[in-house]
Amino acid sequence: MRLLLMGPPGAGKGTQAAVIAQCFAVPAISTGDIFRANVAQQTELGVAAQAYMDAGEYVPDEVTNAMVADRLAAGDCAGGFLLDGYPRTPQQVDELDAILALAGAGLDAVVLLEADTDELVSRLLARSRDQGRADDTEPVIRRRLEVYAAETGPLADRYAERGLLTTVDGLGSVEEVTERILTVLGSVPAQRAATSAP
Repeated sequence: MRLLLMGPPGAGKGTQAAVIAQCFAVPAISTGDIFRANVAQQTELGVAAQAYMDAGEYVPDEVTNAMVADRLAAGDCAGGFLLDGYPRTPQQVDELDAILALAGAGLDAVVLLEADTDELVSRLLARSRDQGRADDTEPVIRRRLEVYAAETGPLADRYAERGLLTTVDGLGSVEEVTERILTVLGSVPAQRAATSAP
């Protein structure tokens, strides 16, 4: 199973990624984890990324793409993976397509977690209070959600056009959301078979 999990900040993506990946016995891969691992190990890509981060700049797509390609080439990804936080731009979608094409593979499904904006703001404000992050004010959080929507909307549209996108309500308990995701993923192979049948 090769999965992509998308969703706005506060939708519970990281939590669900870990649970769903375990259910399918595939590694959960987040760009944050890849960055931290490369920086900690002082790999060539990690050193390059660190230079940009230290300068307060975005890490360029080519560095991020190379890190993801390197991670997906690892042995534990041979039987599938769950990507969380990548791709984030149309260019990264193209790069992921190329990486998978080289491996003779493709995505099985893209799950988009959706949640009411006001609920997400409440969740993120509570999280910032718990973590003592005074800079996470409501205007800042709302701006982050706007940027996410602007960046990710086109990606969701592209995957929807391919028949890969499924939208899941991200509100509720962790168990409830997991059950919704597993339900739609359980129907994915049947749907794909039905659409490809003569």
